[in-house]
Amino acid sequence: MDKKKLIAGNWKMNGSLAANDALVRAIAKGLGDAACQVAVCVPAPYLAQVQMLKSGSKLQLGAQDVSQHADGAFTGEVSAAMLREFGVRYAIVGHSERRQYHGESDVLVAEKAKAALACGITPIVCVGETLAEREAGKTEEVVKRQLAAVIHANGHCISEVVVAYEPVWAIGTGRTATPDQAQQVHAVLRAQLKAATPHADRVPILYGGSMNAGNAASLLACPDIDGGLVGGASLKAPDFLQIIAAAR
Repeated sequence: MDKKKLIAGNWKMNGSLAANDALVRAIAKGLGDAACQVAVCVPAPYLAQVQMLKSGSKLQLGAQDVSQHADGAFTGEVSAAMLREFGVRYAIVGHSERRQYHGESDVLVAEKAKAALACGITPIVCVGETLAEREAGKTEEVVKRQLAAVIHANGHCISEVVVAYEPVWAIGTGRTATPDQAQQVHAVLRAQLKAATPHADRVPILYGGSMNAGNAASLLACPDIDGGLVGGASLKAPDFLQIIAAAR
C-alpha cells in the first residue's frame, strides 16, 4: 500500500504567541505541495492560535497529550472531545517524558489511545527503550510490551493509530539510532502489527529520536520508517522544512 509519510513536530513545552506566529507562518508558506502529511503538536494553550494560523494550509494540528477520561472532576486534564473542537487531528500518547515524569503505564497509554480514537483523533503511540534496556538486550521485549497493551485495548481499531519508535537514549541528547538500528526495531513493530491486523501496512511507524535536517534523509530511506516525530528541529522552520523535503 502506498501511504504518505508523516512528519510531526513535537514542540514540547516551548513557544510563545509571537514565536508561534512566526514559526507557523514560515512552515505553512514553505510547505507548498509537500508530498507528505505534516503536523505540529503544540502545547494546549496554543491550540486555538495555531488552528487559526494554519488555516488554508496543508498543515495539520496535533496535541501533546490527551486524557483517558471523557469528562469529569479531573483538574488539569484535557479530553479528546475538547481537542476535537479545535480541529486537532493527532494526539501524542505515551511519550517517554510522560512515562518517566508522570508515571504513565502501558495500560494508561492504551486507554488514552482508545479515548482519542473514540473522538476521531489519531493517537501517535510512542514506544522506546532506555539506554540500560538496550544495553541489556531488552529493546525488542520493551517495545513489543508497550505496543501490545495498545493492541489489546483497541482491537481492530489498531490499524487507525500511528506508532512512533523513540529510543529514550536518543531523545534530546543529540544521539540518534543509526538507520540500521532504527529499521531493525521498526521491522519488529511492523511484524507485531501484522500479527494483530490485516491492515498493518496502513499504520505509519515514525522514528523519533533526535531526527534532524542532517540525518532525516538516511532514516526516511529505510523501508519501515514512514516518517518522523521531530522534537527540537521542529522549532526551526528551515530545519523542519528540510526534514519535510527529505520525506518526499
